[in-house]
Amino acid sequence: MISYCTNVHPAEDVDGIVAQLERYALPVRERLGADRLGVGLWLSAPVARGLAEDAGARKRFRAELDARGLSVYTLNAFPYGGFHDDVVKHAVYRPEWTNPGRVAYTIDCVNVLSELLAEDASYGSISTLPLAWREPWTEQDDRRATEAFGQVVRAIGDRPIKLAVEPEPGCVLDTVADALGWLSGRVDPEHVGLCLDTCHLAVSFADPAETLKAIAESDVDIVKVQASAALHVEKPAEAREALAAFAEPRYLHQVRELSGGVVHKADDLPEAWTDLPGEGPWRVHFHMPLHQAPAAPLSTTTDVLRTVAAGLPGEPHIEVETYTWSVLPDAGDLVGGIAAELEWAQANLVKEGVSA
Repeated sequence: MISYCTNVHPAEDVDGIVAQLERYALPVRERLGADRLGVGLWLSAPVARGLAEDAGARKRFRAELDARGLSVYTLNAFPYGGFHDDVVKHAVYRPEWTNPGRVAYTIDCVNVLSELLAEDASYGSISTLPLAWREPWTEQDDRRATEAFGQVVRAIGDRPIKLAVEPEPGCVLDTVADALGWLSGRVDPEHVGLCLDTCHLAVSFADPAETLKAIAESDVDIVKVQASAALHVEKPAEAREALAAFAEPRYLHQVRELSGGVVHKADDLPEAWTDLPGEGPWRVHFHMPLHQAPAAPLSTTTDVLRTVAAGLPGEPHIEVETYTWSVLPDAGDLVGGIAAELEWAQANLVKEGVSA
């Protein structure tokens, strides 16, 4: 099942979430002509706590989803809250996996998803941040985070819920290789695996086929794929004006440059002009619509996404996660954009014989 992630919507209370689903998800489903539409829910920490503590509220929320033909297979528990504040940047990585608040939030999400989970789901997935921003981080933090994951796994018990750790440039687990190295032998592989965000993968300049091979040879499963595309800039010197429109203040847009066989790093797009050599191609952590390419000299990394989809083992959850519509230059109609992305995903990512 392909879902679209509702972190594109700013609502942070149940009534607001229902209103956004009515305004966007329902017309997307109708435009696609689908009986059911998968939604990857983002619930802020207060919403997750309220639902976890109130069985009646969970039942009412489930009824609102069912009334609109919406099915839940996955939650996005990476942002804790404030994901549509005027400035988010590094705040999205807090609280870290060393913080009891992160554990409590994730367990709340486990309890909510257990009751919202679609009847035909073989399991439910919850994506989460890659521990923290990269610094400060110590061996003691490693130990505390390991115990924190253990707490969540114990809370899951025998329920069919899995955590999916999402490596991201600049974080403690910056790359898929970092995530495999940290997770292997440390967590329960039955309940904790990988969220493979294909924008993040592309930004790292890792080879997607080799990445899938490394995952297959590890004891870490792909629990969830976030179908996303990065901004690609073949010749940065010729694209400065075009890139200026993407240097917006809300989200962090990490940049990587591949030159001289080395991946050079900048933590945000404005810094890239001084921190990077400018001699090789850039990839920018800016989630781009899957179905349309920006005007030259810019392009996107949907080729990485296609390669991953073609080589995926099994049928992990796929979530289209273009949360950047509100900050995209010339974004256009959101219902139309989400529907077009899901149509593209169905045509390009779903294996033959598998329905979205």
